[in-house]
Amino acid sequence: MVSTGVNVLRWSALAAGVFYGFSHQRTITAGQKANHSKHEYEKKQKLIDEAKAEYAKQKNPAPAAKDNVITDVNSPQFDLEKFLTKVAQENP
Repeated sequence: MVSTGVNVLRWSALAAGVFYGFSHQRTITAGQKANHSKHEYEKKQKLIDEAKAEYAKQKNPAPAAKDNVITDVNSPQFDLEKFLTKVAQENP
């Protein structure tokens, strides 16, 4: 028959192993939840940034490349005829 001391040692080792496994699993699960939350936040932030860029693009369209009309009157390259043509096209 096995002595009482050996049985106590076995049961203590089993309890310690179960406790360690439980705490280790909680640590792993918490890390996975944190990574998942971070991934979801980054995904939402990316969508928000894309929406902001699209909104800015709609509100402030880029000038056409062929309309390189200088509107600064004090510039030496200012052309009054091109400026007046551009204004006439914008305001029919």
